[in-house]
Amino acid sequence: MSAPRRTPFTGRSSTALRDWLRRRDLAVFHGLAHRNWPGAEPVLPRLSRSADHGLLWFGAAAGLAALGGSARARRAALRGIASLAVASAAINTIGKGAVRRERPLLDAVPVIRQLRRQPFTTSFPSGHAASAAAFATGVALESKGWGAMVAPLAAAVAASRVYTGVHYPSDVLAGAVVGAGAALALRGVVPTRGQLPAPGRPPGHAPALPAGEDLVVVVNEESGTATATASLVRNALPRAEVVECAPEELSAELEKAARRGRALGICGGDGTVNRAAAVAAAHGLPLAVFPGGTLNHFAYDLGIETVDDVCAALTAGDAVRVDLGRFRPGPEGPDGGHGCFLNAFSLGVYPELVRNRERWAPRIGGWPAGLVAAWEVLRGERPLEAELEGRRRPLWLLFVGNGLFQRVGPAPGRRHNLADGLLDVRVVHGGRTPGLRLLAAAVAGPLTRSPVHAAQRRRRVRITGLKPGTPYAYDGEVAYSRCELVIDKLPEALTAYCPMPA
Repeated sequence: MSAPRRTPFTGRSSTALRDWLRRRDLAVFHGLAHRNWPGAEPVLPRLSRSADHGLLWFGAAAGLAALGGSARARRAALRGIASLAVASAAINTIGKGAVRRERPLLDAVPVIRQLRRQPFTTSFPSGHAASAAAFATGVALESKGWGAMVAPLAAAVAASRVYTGVHYPSDVLAGAVVGAGAALALRGVVPTRGQLPAPGRPPGHAPALPAGEDLVVVVNEESGTATATASLVRNALPRAEVVECAPEELSAELEKAARRGRALGICGGDGTVNRAAAVAAAHGLPLAVFPGGTLNHFAYDLGIETVDDVCAALTAGDAVRVDLGRFRPGPEGPDGGHGCFLNAFSLGVYPELVRNRERWAPRIGGWPAGLVAAWEVLRGERPLEAELEGRRRPLWLLFVGNGLFQRVGPAPGRRHNLADGLLDVRVVHGGRTPGLRLLAAAVAGPLTRSPVHAAQRRRRVRITGLKPGTPYAYDGEVAYSRCELVIDKLPEALTAYCPMPA
């Protein structure tokens, strides 16, 4: 029988182990310092400096959100920055103070590699490596493709810290572990879209239309990315008829399309999809939604983020039934007609925000316009007066969602059931601090009640005592009310193509 295998540390004290690791760390550091790194000299020092204070990653996130072209890319950018913030907080509050390790001596590092400004904090662990690993891991958790593109940049930043002589290899390794752990810990608190359970939606009947046969797709050419998406639709569905039109022609083209095809397709933002849904429901046609707007809330709740998602559903004939929210009187007037909404109906600051955003957007772009509009509304608006549930009160916001919005972190997120027969009603009461009250309502989430806000599940909401001309918003569109509004639902009134989870 052979003797048990012994490790180099059997019988040694923890002090001896630490000394051995320190010597190995120093040996590796000196070995890398004396090694020639082809092509690294003009790149790594600059890359190391660009990552100071996370500037490199903020720039990468902005580029990813602006140029990524999808909600997944924007989510990846946001999660990357949030993960970086968690990692930085952990490093600066705990990591640097726990192990007060001095920086390496620069004698062994060629002068041309050294940074002009040497860091003055302790060495262990590396904050740059933590930020790089946190950002790359956060991005990868939302999008493996974008994560694979960011990972080499993160690895280069981590390597640059040893190359320039400001960290030992173990500092970088420990920082990377902290950064990746921060991204994973954040995912435990705020799940990624892929972690959420598959929405429970009642299946609907829709014809399978391979290659888009007998499908007519109407494109609002002034919506977000609709024109670019229309080109993808033509390539992916060669047998579909694609009609591009201006917003003022949209209603007429939708009616014509509904009479020509076995299914109606729509490409645009939520307001455009709203109009198509009303036509599809009236004609009893299934609706195929191609995300071509800025936000695309309804498409994402269907599980549709790309043209390929819609194509898969069309080929298989996969569809679900969807409730339509309804409000009366509708935007056309008080003659008994009604309006519908797929996502949400709201009164108060949000309609004013939409109006101000549309005023600024042509001059400065969509996202900056939203920030300016929010500042104007929260600074200058007064709460509206309305009677709700028999009680007159000042309100900053009345939000009525078509279906219950589930929490994803601190704010309402995805709907898991688009045919639950319920309205998600949230009220933010009037007061002197609209911004704080709105934030408190978002953080507290659904089904809560406090002096600041309240949330309930309802099947019908009646609002009276409104000042005529009070603006309201439905799926991003703005119209003006009379004295009374009644909001309810048309259960399972719409069938929409939807990719089914494997």
